[in-house]
Amino acid sequence: MKYWLFKSEPSVWSWDDQVARGAAGEEWDGVRNYQARNFMREMAMGDRGFFYHSQSARAVVGVVEISAAAHPDSTTQDERWDCVDIRAVTPLAAPVTLAKIKTEPSLAEMALVRNSRLSVQPVTPEEWRRICAMGGIDPEI
Repeated sequence: MKYWLFKSEPSVWSWDDQVARGAAGEEWDGVRNYQARNFMREMAMGDRGFFYHSQSARAVVGVVEISAAAHPDSTTQDERWDCVDIRAVTPLAAPVTLAKIKTEPSLAEMALVRNSRLSVQPVTPEEWRRICAMGGIDPEI
């Protein structure tokens, strides 16, 4: 299993919006960055990801699961763009803010810290376990 992080502005698509989609989940569409698209092409069913509220909140707030592998993005006719579907798994007991992440030495090399603008990014197993612990959830969820 691989781990990922998906960023969204809460005013555009929030954790509550994601939860409301239920077991079917929702397309993670509209990504127009080649590196983020390529990461989505690497994803497999059952991979897990953090749901991150960007902008004012700047915090990991939940865990999602890949519910459909990469497929054409339905929001464009341009064949270059793919997306995956994700479904909500669980909220974090306590959101983990970017400020807290930046104070944790073991997370200094995390993509979120080094390249905060990328909307879809990989998370290492060690980063996954640490943020789950900080957020008060079992990393095996």
